[in-house]
Amino acid sequence: MAAVFKFDFGIGEAPGAPFIQVLPETVYSEATGYGFVNNERVSSRDRGGDNRLRGAFCIPLEAVFRVDLPNGCYTITATVGDAIAPTVTTLKYGTGRIVVYNAETSAGQYAVHSFTVKVTNGSLRLAFSGIAPRINALDIVKATQATTIYLAGDSTVTDQETFPYAGWGQMLPMYFKTDVAIDNHAKSGRSSRSFIDEGRLAAILDQIKPNDYLWIQFGHNDQKPDVERATEPFGSYKEKLAVYVEEARARGARPVLITSMHRRKFDGEGRIIDTHGDYLLGMKQLAAEMDVPLIDLAEKSKALYERLGDEPSKALFMWAYPGEFIHFPIGAQDDTHFQVQGAIQIAGLVAEGVRELGLSPLNLYLK
Repeated sequence: MAAVFKFDFGIGEAPGAPFIQVLPETVYSEATGYGFVNNERVSSRDRGGDNRLRGAFCIPLEAVFRVDLPNGCYTITATVGDAIAPTVTTLKYGTGRIVVYNAETSAGQYAVHSFTVKVTNGSLRLAFSGIAPRINALDIVKATQATTIYLAGDSTVTDQETFPYAGWGQMLPMYFKTDVAIDNHAKSGRSSRSFIDEGRLAAILDQIKPNDYLWIQFGHNDQKPDVERATEPFGSYKEKLAVYVEEARARGARPVLITSMHRRKFDGEGRIIDTHGDYLLGMKQLAAEMDVPLIDLAEKSKALYERLGDEPSKALFMWAYPGEFIHFPIGAQDDTHFQVQGAIQIAGLVAEGVRELGLSPLNLYLK
């Protein structure tokens, strides 16, 4: 299968090789290996002009475009715009990782968005949304020199699939330029112990290569009393974390420890109450003992919540009125997990930590 694709979206005269024309009726099939998975709300316009790749486009309203590809890293370049109308486009890949979020163009303006993704199941799925989405052209190129950040963590990191729940790991691609791919292995309910025992760390180690990164955030579920997950802050917790560090380093990869962000729990004076206790200190001790870079997301999240205040900080978390979101008809009051906007801000704090640590060369790829 070809490692490079050039797609031209929209009706009108076909652009010719090397471009592949994509029309609203271009539905995915195994024979072609590309197309819209759901095209019920896909339409097209051709505004004319000298530049075919910009003048014609598809309007992919809540649509998914699939391309079959060998597993590996690819750099995607999407051209978005309209000669006569403003546009607003969000683009996700995989299980909801956002790479372009509510990107706006004015009438006559065109934007080029480039990002790198890791394909792991033989196909790339790009999901389009937004109140006025567009896709004019799409280039897919093999990214042979890309660095992959592997994420090991719990529900606050994972790719949540029920809107508006979101983990910060699925928002992290928004903060990186091309040649950095995010592979999020975090899973809800896991601790540093159960993640290993279920073979999830082994799955990462089978793929990780020299100079890739392994980012590790555990603590929320290490506090749980069940034997499958429980660890002791200065004993088994540090021992388990050391396994992640040692195994990554044995493969030439670079571990980074990340303290768990705080839960939203305020005292009477507007200060965050620490619910993680010695687990935060245990991770910091291990980072010092093994000389591992550490992003103190606990401290960063504390500052964010306290700056916002008790009531306003609810907007970060999965707080919802009855009937506000279709998947939560009776509402929700969750002080641990994030809505999309909260996950975006937490991912921003993690990116800030990368810049502060000067994690070269990774910090050079931050937007």
